[in-house]
Amino acid sequence: MASTETFTRPREDTTLDVPWNVVVHDDPVNLMGYVTWVFMSIFGYNEQKAALLMMQVHKLGRSIVWSGHREKAEFYAQQLQAHQLTTSLEKAA
Repeated sequence: MASTETFTRPREDTTLDVPWNVVVHDDPVNLMGYVTWVFMSIFGYNEQKAALLMMQVHKLGRSIVWSGHREKAEFYAQQLQAHQLTTSLEKAA
């Protein structure tokens, strides 16, 4: 009698990954002009959009500055942290 082996093939997850938000939090250290400059430098935002996001951080205590794939979100978060901005990632709702 011949022995047979059964192989289990894992199912590939074909669902789309939930977008991730890059969140910048307010801190008492960085100046508003510097935060605006960082947003323009990292994301390529124009001055108006960068200033709007900076004001959200300043007035609301946080702002979602970018949303998308997790790998790129992690990359942006690292860049922001390298500029001494308090940053976190969260799944988009």
